[in-house]
Amino acid sequence: MVKFRKLIQKLKKKKLKISFAESCTGGLLAQSITSINGASKVFNLSVVTYSNDSKSSILKVPKKIINKFGAVSEECCLSMLKNLTKISKSKVNVSVTGIAGPKGGSKLKPVGLVFIGINYKGKNNVYKYLFPNKSRRTIQKASAKAVVDNLLNFIK
Repeated sequence: MVKFRKLIQKLKKKKLKISFAESCTGGLLAQSITSINGASKVFNLSVVTYSNDSKSSILKVPKKIINKFGAVSEECCLSMLKNLTKISKSKVNVSVTGIAGPKGGSKLKPVGLVFIGINYKGKNNVYKYLFPNKSRRTIQKASAKAVVDNLLNFIK
């Protein structure tokens, strides 16, 4: 929570709004930021697009991207990010997609594989993480921590 407070302070100082497109984190980012007093000054919106259909219908991720690369891929994460940026009009946008487990992984895409996309100052960056295969909640928390750590590095 301390890092989310620090993030809110930085966003306030820079007069920036933030939005999220969450999949494997299931709203954890939105819940974490809104649990802190003052979040309304910086938090714009969050969408939880857990299913492939919602990624396509709400975030306009082309079905061909999901079919070719999968919902847990750099390509899907980037598409989620680009379309969130259009929808939200926020200056800081984040997309997260991954496999939180404990099932659902494969050799190519193991449990703990997470892609995080960040749009800041008009640039899109996607990061790939492979969190240790622990519990579902641990992977979700590690994903949220990675988001905040990256944002704190970006927003100087």
